[in-house]
Amino acid sequence: MTEIRIGLAVRALTEADLPSCGWSGDAMHVRQLAAQLRRMAAGEIDYLAACTPADLPVALGGIDYTASPGAGTIWQLGVHPALQSCGIGTFLIRTAEQRITARGLTRAELGVEDDNPRARALYERLGYRPFGREPDSWNVVAEDGSIRRYETMCTLMRKEL
Repeated sequence: MTEIRIGLAVRALTEADLPSCGWSGDAMHVRQLAAQLRRMAAGEIDYLAACTPADLPVALGGIDYTASPGAGTIWQLGVHPALQSCGIGTFLIRTAEQRITARGLTRAELGVEDDNPRARALYERLGYRPFGREPDSWNVVAEDGSIRRYETMCTLMRKEL
């Protein structure tokens, strides 16, 4: 097998990126990304895109600076399914941690769904430790086109930076 390496750069997600982000979720999710861009313009969050040399996003993730006092809360992390387990998630999280410390904060927090042990293992490998649990929910588009509420339980994790 031939090995090919490509460079990735992390930058702010833009409106022009949204048509290329369908891999990250349904149409409702992509519309929600547009709403996050407005929060980014207000300075409440950073929303990052890890991009190929062709400037196409292959990983996304947000950092909310308003969710937890004194911390940057990382959320909505996702890597294109075809590129998972290639180190891109680690790269994106490390970049998010750098953004958090650049804001003068010393702690990163995140929530991981209890039924996602693979993601939890990644966060633990990167130094995140559990500190609580809480339910979470959001709207999703069902196969029949209706909107339903997805509910889950998350383990809250944090890391001192």
